[in-house]
Amino acid sequence: MAIKAHVLATVTRLVAMPLVPIAFCRAPGRARFLACQWALGLRFPAEDLRGLMPDALAAFTHARAEAFWRDGQLIGLTSGYRDAAEQHRIFTEQVRRTGSVSAARRRVLPAEESGHVRGLALDVRPAEGARWLDQHGGRYGLYRVYDNEWWHFEHTVEPVRLPHPDAAARLSEHGAAYGLGQIYGNESWHDELRPDAVDDGCQPMYADPAEDPRMRL
Repeated sequence: MAIKAHVLATVTRLVAMPLVPIAFCRAPGRARFLACQWALGLRFPAEDLRGLMPDALAAFTHARAEAFWRDGQLIGLTSGYRDAAEQHRIFTEQVRRTGSVSAARRRVLPAEESGHVRGLALDVRPAEGARWLDQHGGRYGLYRVYDNEWWHFEHTVEPVRLPHPDAAARLSEHGAAYGLGQIYGNESWHDELRPDAVDDGCQPMYADPAEDPRMRL
């Protein structure tokens, strides 16, 4: 498999080289970038970049151009933007396959929670390309977000990596019991104490007892 991946990367680079002069005529300052995208489009003819948010699309194409020219690594897109109907279909199929909503959510999120529907998520291939993106994608705001999905990246601020897609919802549910709530709509991993949290009578802790106002006479 590694030999095959190396051969494919070499062939794709050989295809890209003669495309550089053609790309130069079209965009002199972006010749290598364009040649890379054209060559990868030939290597991964089924990929569809349409529907991605502009910043996510720019991050992905520039990241894979760096991987291509600097390290000879190919990165293709397996799945990017999905409309809500498609995401719903995938989710219901996973529910049918696994037998429960809870089990399905460990691999697929419903449409209202999916980064794919928002145009911010990218499923990439091959595994070698995903490893490159895991190591270097942060420079472009692309991060792997789940331990159990080596292929899934999102364009976002650096998140805390979660074990699986359903983990964010479970953290949110448990946090609510302690007055913790999600503050930012685009940061499912970010929770803070809600201003309206009910006072349960717990007293604050002080590292220095002298700082405790109850100790002041």
